[in-house]
Amino acid sequence: MELLITGGSASGKSQVAEAAAAALPGPRFYIATMRPWDDECRARIEKHRRQRAGLGFATVEHYGDLRRLDLPARGTALLECMSNLTANVLFGPDRPADPFAAVTAGLERLRAQCAHLVVVTNEVFSDGVAYDRETTAYLDLLAALNGWMGRRFDTVAEVVCGIPIVQKGALP
Repeated sequence: MELLITGGSASGKSQVAEAAAAALPGPRFYIATMRPWDDECRARIEKHRRQRAGLGFATVEHYGDLRRLDLPARGTALLECMSNLTANVLFGPDRPADPFAAVTAGLERLRAQCAHLVVVTNEVFSDGVAYDRETTAYLDLLAALNGWMGRRFDTVAEVVCGIPIVQKGALP
């Protein structure tokens, strides 16, 4: 099963994704993509660690190219989150010539290593604000990646106010 969970900031998407991944057979891997840049990032990381405590996840910190990720066993992987990973690839020191191709190739490689894959992403496209060129490029790339996953994955759900609304497929 491949499951895409989207939603706005603090919508509850992480809790929905963690519960879905915990309902799937293990071993379970939590692929953490947020770099601990500052105190705010570290606080968010710690919040997520507490939130998933006791759910049987082994944390794998991986901030960039998924083509370089080797999971220790086949099982269920939860990628948290595509938004951070996309920013890391697009703005990182090893930016590929074609970020979309690099991220999708990495996702394909990750999919091949998993029995089940759950990916969390953000819905950041409806605020109506005009952004600079770099931010617009990021939003365009994330939108393209979300569409790519949405078409390929078995299940797509949007989380609104902590409530998952299934757009395609079914939650475990």
